[in-house]
Amino acid sequence: MRLSPAAVLLAATLLAGCSASPAPHAPAGDGHPTIVSLNPCTDAVLAEVTRPGQLLAISGYSHDPQSSSMGVAVAARYRGVSGSVEEVAALAPDVVVAGSFMPPTTQQALKDLGIEVVLEPIVSDIAGVRAQVRELAALSGDAPAGERLVGRIDAALAQSAAPPGWTPVPALVWESGGLVAGDDTLVVDLLKHTGFVNSASARGLHQAEFLPLEKVVADPPRVVFAVGNPLAEEDRMLHHPVLADMKDMMRFPLSRNLLWCGGPTVPRLLERLHAAREDFRMRREEGAR
Repeated sequence: MRLSPAAVLLAATLLAGCSASPAPHAPAGDGHPTIVSLNPCTDAVLAEVTRPGQLLAISGYSHDPQSSSMGVAVAARYRGVSGSVEEVAALAPDVVVAGSFMPPTTQQALKDLGIEVVLEPIVSDIAGVRAQVRELAALSGDAPAGERLVGRIDAALAQSAAPPGWTPVPALVWESGGLVAGDDTLVVDLLKHTGFVNSASARGLHQAEFLPLEKVVADPPRVVFAVGNPLAEEDRMLHHPVLADMKDMMRFPLSRNLLWCGGPTVPRLLERLHAAREDFRMRREEGAR
């Protein structure tokens, strides 16, 4: 028998004194478990593969335009939560989906309440994107919805693929503060798919390592994808006047909330990278005339 929200909340506040674990939650009557998502990446996928009323809440990050990967208008349809045990327990979900960084104590507290905990890693390539979508769709009980989303992703991949004979263009994903994207990341996997090669790896740099402005100026890549943060003063480096004088290097703005999540974010990122490649191609052809 499921506990009422009030009873579950009371149990959450008394975890330290509890020795017995309640029985696991039973799925909802229609076979589709109720879910709380605590990760902005899984928020976006679950919003597409769950039925009305099944996704009880999403992470508060998805209500912030700077961190949401699903669009604020879509996120506004769902309750936002911070992820505390008490807050989640009050919703009495069958399942909590979170990132792999969830503290073990939080995981155990939720499990002690009979709530299943599913941890999802940050995907690093397109194969991981497909696998994660299918896993979350299977969890929700609607595998066909997952296949529809995978189909949209595959269609975007086909449309954005580099043309035959295309020579990969050195490109740098350069974030606020001078941080670069490393090879083992989704954005770089999609860069390669659309006709670019990661300039950071050629410099011996890995994920989230620092590349100063001086080194970019001394050895510029052909393309820079500038990933800014409007709230960070470090953006002044991404928009330094010296970069505007570098005629052989093109800059394209790239939204930071497109970089790390799979699911419905992927077609939007592919569209942006495809547009940048075509812009680069046209400018190169014009310069050759």
